[in-house]
Amino acid sequence: MIKGSPLDRDIYSVSRLTAEARILLESGFGSIWVKGELSNVARPSSGHIYFTLKDGESQVRCAMFRQRGYRLAFRPEEGIQVLVRAKVSIYQARGDFQLIIEHMEEAGDGLLRRAFEELKQRLEKEGLFDPGRKAPLPGFPAAVGVVTSPTGAAIRDILTTLERRFPALSVVLYPVPVQGEGAAEAIADAIATADQRRECDVLIVGRGGGSLEDLWAFNEEVVARAIFDCTIPLVAAVGHEVDFTIADFVADHRAATPTAAAELVSPNRDEWLSALNETETRLSRQMKLQLQQHSQALAWLQGRLENAHPGRRLLERIQRLDELEQRLRFAWRSRFKALDARMEHGLIRLQRHDPRMQIEHLEVQRRHLSHRLSVALNRSFKDKIRQLKSVGRALDAVSPLATLERGYAIVQTDSDQPNMVHRWDDVEVGDRVTTRLSKGLLKCLVEAREKKR
Repeated sequence: MIKGSPLDRDIYSVSRLTAEARILLESGFGSIWVKGELSNVARPSSGHIYFTLKDGESQVRCAMFRQRGYRLAFRPEEGIQVLVRAKVSIYQARGDFQLIIEHMEEAGDGLLRRAFEELKQRLEKEGLFDPGRKAPLPGFPAAVGVVTSPTGAAIRDILTTLERRFPALSVVLYPVPVQGEGAAEAIADAIATADQRRECDVLIVGRGGGSLEDLWAFNEEVVARAIFDCTIPLVAAVGHEVDFTIADFVADHRAATPTAAAELVSPNRDEWLSALNETETRLSRQMKLQLQQHSQALAWLQGRLENAHPGRRLLERIQRLDELEQRLRFAWRSRFKALDARMEHGLIRLQRHDPRMQIEHLEVQRRHLSHRLSVALNRSFKDKIRQLKSVGRALDAVSPLATLERGYAIVQTDSDQPNMVHRWDDVEVGDRVTTRLSKGLLKCLVEAREKKR
């Protein structure tokens, strides 16, 4: 043999080569995980699934046999991102490198969307989306809490909108990461902290736009539970108008963007100023009307008070006493005139009938009549005196002088035209007043006032 000829070499047949390469690959790699996009998906009547798994630079043929394909939780379609567990092998009939798929699941947005729908359905069954439990937004909040990233565009949009609509509104920021590992737990903790501190009247939870994966922290169950447990009215503002997250369904209100959330929770300054001006006008008009009504009522009460004042009644009693005195004097004069007339008439008759017997008889009669007259006069005088004393006692009963005897006092302002002091606010601290007692007067200085009920 010629050295180096094919006859003295170890020559492999094609089938042997592919078989040994297959064994070498399968024993060397074992099970591996590969991520890629499905392409050229074929489902023959055998039930096996054949497809190509590719990325931006390479592709590899794959086979998933029927017993493995039955366990899939989704239907493989063109363009779906998947994550597979496979064994490296060679298809011996063609010598093609291929993967034998043992397990396949959705990856990227597909997997996330399936997880989103599963969590959404579960939480909806538990009642976390119930409209009946959602709290209304406060009409005029004093402070707004914001759970978002301190460096993102969302907080800038919110602050700019609040400054434009209502600059006096306070803002409390609860800084959190809004994507990445641990973001969901941080957001849930911030919501619980805001609810515990009660620093704000309404809470905005959100971030700017992004992919489904970027927004995924707001699809976590821990965030949904924290929103559900929060007693502060909460607005979810995650992503853009087309983006929906689990947080949007659980929150009391959903805003399409962070800017829309700021507009939703903040009052409009111009509208409030207009409403306040209108309210001020109505209040001023109502106050003027009430003051007018109270002034009329006060004048009416003052008239009643003057009519019922003891001084007025005292003057009426004095006038009545003067009237009785005049009537009594007139009665006395009338009675004396009548007696004088009778005496003159008797003297005339006496002079006309001069006999002594008649004179003596008349003298006796005169004495008798004089005695009766004296008795009658004394009785009449005593009756009038008694009446006078009775009227005097009645007058004393209503007289303020009798009230003074019982320990009361009359207080007047010390001025050229003194006024009676009825209430604690009729005088000011530092005023001088005159206090009339039953015996004498006191000059006093007001050092303090106190309203007593």
